[in-house]
Amino acid sequence: MTLVSAVAGALLGVLWLNLAPRVLLISDGKGVYLRNSEGESAIGTDGTFVLLALAFGAVAALVVFLLRRKGGVPLVLGLALGGVLGSLLAWGLGTYFGPTRDVVAHAKEVGPGIAFEAPLELNLAAAAMLAWPLAAMIVHLALTALFGPRDPEPEPWDRPKAY
Repeated sequence: MTLVSAVAGALLGVLWLNLAPRVLLISDGKGVYLRNSEGESAIGTDGTFVLLALAFGAVAALVVFLLRRKGGVPLVLGLALGGVLGSLLAWGLGTYFGPTRDVVAHAKEVGPGIAFEAPLELNLAAAAMLAWPLAAMIVHLALTALFGPRDPEPEPWDRPKAY
């Protein structure tokens, strides 16, 4: 399950790359600046990643629960580890295939006064990396608590009679 979750991270990376809002930069020939200094696009890229990761974690937990209802510690640890690996893969793919990281060269290439996209990045990377595994753990715990196998009720025992 760890491997499947990690590979699903590639899908998360592609979705993040295509759905995240773009931060636009502009150059005046001397420096590079935000095109809209009061824009919310930078936090939107983090929010998009986190929301997608939460959804991936919930789906992963549901699939694991449906396949293995009895659960167990190794299964849950694999689910969490797969979530971390999937998030790391998604982050790597999104930043690698996104806009170039060499902002100065890109600004010189497009010329002054022309807006261009900033590199795709996570400002809250540590928190974003935990979204998938936390969602997976919480959803799996809830599903196990609600629909998991129950322990049999203990047999009632007779109390010794007082003499």
